Amino acid sequence: MSLILACAMALDAAFGEPDEVWDRVHHPAVLMGKAVGWADDKLNHGKGRIVTGAVTIAGLVALAATIGWGIAQIGWLAEIVVAAILLAHRSLVDHVTAVADALAEGLPEGRRAVGMIVGRDTGGMDAADVSRAAIESAAENFSDGVVAPAFWFLIGGLPGMLAYKMVNTADSMIGYRTPRHEQFGKAAARLDDVMNWVPARITAALILVVTRSFAARDRVFRDAPLHRSPNAGWPEAAMAVALDVALAGPRSYHGEIRDYPWVNAEGAHAVSGDDIDAAVGVLWRVWAAVLGLVILLGIVW
Repeated sequence: MSLILACAMALDAAFGEPDEVWDRVHHPAVLMGKAVGWADDKLNHGKGRIVTGAVTIAGLVALAATIGWGIAQIGWLAEIVVAAILLAHRSLVDHVTAVADALAEGLPEGRRAVGMIVGRDTGGMDAADVSRAAIESAAENFSDGVVAPAFWFLIGGLPGMLAYKMVNTADSMIGYRTPRHEQFGKAAARLDDVMNWVPARITAALILVVTRSFAARDRVFRDAPLHRSPNAGWPEAAMAVALDVALAGPRSYHGEIRDYPWVNAEGAHAVSGDDIDAAVGVLWRVWAAVLGLVILLGIVW
């Protein structure tokens, strides 16, 4: 199982997400999104929506795991290909690198590029805001898109990886405290928190180890809990310490300024495109560390 995952990681890193393929067929994440959207449209109404939402996410997870089991019966090659598709390292670093490249062309280009990977308002961002947003997205999405899927593959094979991706997709669509989704999406949001708890902290530890920043772990333990998410703050705080930059801080959503606290406030606030490139370098080093650990696990287990 470990060696299958190692091959999938290498395949993803080499080829990423070929547009010519996904222009012709739906990506599995798109299909999961359609399933979640259908459930939201058909079932999110009436009384008892917390229970309905919990039953819905349980059913979707069971469906995803069953499909994963069926694919695994085809053979190891099918497992490698599907697992590679579900990993997101190459596409993540490509999107984050694109922000640094766009920012080098000018602030408007940088704003447009970062707007493709973050949900906050970008119109009033300066260059430091753009750079911070890209680095935060890099750290958080590496945990969600690489370490967590790999972790759940090691725990439960392809069924475990597909189950995690379904939960993560559902959380991104309905796991919000809005009038429509406060109740129906509650179970999905809490389950996503649970499934990302260990991977987020593994990611933070690996960032500190590969950048030889482990001595500054106290700052990570201090600042990670400041994040509104119980998990995203850990890789973000570790990346901030590793790069010696200040992340998070005030930002705008839907025209409203949110006064979020700074992470690693003592770090440099004048963040730039060079820091984005440095963050991408850290991601590759952590990816290599994960690959090495997966291969070692396959040899000894």
